Amino acid sequence: MSKIGIRTICIPEGVTVKIDGSKVKVIGPKGELELEVLKNIVVKIENSQIIVSRLKHGNYTRALHGLYRALIANMINGVFSGFEKKLDFKGVGFRAEVVEKKLILHLGFSHPIEIIAPDGIDLKVEKNVITVSGIDRQKVGQVAADIRSKKPVEPYKGKGIKYVDEIPRRKPGKAAKAIVGGAA
Repeated sequence: MSKIGIRTICIPEGVTVKIDGSKVKVIGPKGELELEVLKNIVVKIENSQIIVSRLKHGNYTRALHGLYRALIANMINGVFSGFEKKLDFKGVGFRAEVVEKKLILHLGFSHPIEIIAPDGIDLKVEKNVITVSGIDRQKVGQVAADIRSKKPVEPYKGKGIKYVDEIPRRKPGKAAKAIVGGAA
């Protein structure tokens, strides 16, 4: 049995779940999401809880059992409270601004970098923190990863874009190595 797949999902107040054949639709205060479930996975609602089970017990179906349970739980979380990722940027002359649905990054290149937010994603900039929020966990994570990939943190000075809770690897420079090596 899948340890994740066998857990039931509680449906909070204000969220409705509709199952129509192989489609699961979740509607909540922040919006609505839809998921197409494969034929070997069965989704049922009993006593305001969602139960995900499988028809076959092959390796592929066992893997999908936990996956679909997690996806449905994330959909319910998203429409109820939403998801958010925060990115921190550091560097001389680095700045960011949001114009309409575009994030404009000035990261020391000869040109500004523009990132257009897909539907359902909100971008905010406060000082040197970029906030990506929305109801779809996968989209929020992908947009945050795309922003981070434009200028990853370099290990010597720590300049670049990182997640707020990320601790980037730092290396001593040549001058620090010479002092440490010379003292020995």
